[in-house]
Formats: sequence, structure tokens, C-alpha cells
Amino acid sequence: MSKIQQYFSTDWASMTGHDWAGLIVTVLVFVGLAVAFWWALRPSKRKELEEQKYKVLDDD
Repeated sequence: MSKIQQYFSTDWASMTGHDWAGLIVTVLVFVGLAVAFWWALRPSKRKELEEQKYKVLDDD
């Protein structure tokens, strides 16, 4: 095993509950952000998003 493979190796059996919770939260946040960026930055949604651009500033 090379030094770089040894550096990035993970001992899955010795991970604690906190380690697993952190891993799961990290993966869920990554997936959530990827979905949010995909949803918001699709070219087909551009017109719809542009219409709501100043919605917060409008007096209703």
C-alpha cells in the first residue's frame, strides 16, 4: 500500500456513533445543496426566478 493510500484509508469498524452521525449529516447536506443548486440554477427556471427577483421589496 502506498503512502497516499494508507493516508486516505478508513477503518470503518472503529468508527463511533458520533463519527457515523457526522458522516451522515455531511452527506445529507451535500446532497441537499446539490439538489438546491440544480433546482435554482436550471435554465428552464430562469424566467420564473427572474419574476420573483424583487418580490421581497414589493409592497403588497
